[in-house]
Amino acid sequence: MTATTPSVLFVCVHNAGRSQMAAGFLRELAGDRIEVRSAGSLPADRINPVAVEAMAEVGIDITAEQPKVLTVDAVKASDVVITMGCGDACPIFPGKRYEDWTLEDPAGLGIEAVRPIRDDIRTRIETLVGELT
Repeated sequence: MTATTPSVLFVCVHNAGRSQMAAGFLRELAGDRIEVRSAGSLPADRINPVAVEAMAEVGIDITAEQPKVLTVDAVKASDVVITMGCGDACPIFPGKRYEDWTLEDPAGLGIEAVRPIRDDIRTRIETLVGELT
């Protein structure tokens, strides 16, 4: 990574579904052109297995990822902070780009319900890559 490599932090409550899928897509679509982080305000014990399955269907393996706790340092180190339902749990710093993506939480949903969430995330990531590279 260089000083000019943009960095993106995805934040959701549990860092087990939406933010992990978004990070997986961004790593896949941007490669080393964008630094990728994800975190949660109340991280879960493990990644949502249905999110893992949904990503595997499109050839992206997120099985090695672990939910991480959101830190002030992670926000400070990121150029773009994308929140997904964590509301006021995300610290705000001047000079950062913030976006809030309204996405259904895949927790407790079956694969048929998670696929459209995954596909919505992919479309948003494709737009983001275009904006940042």
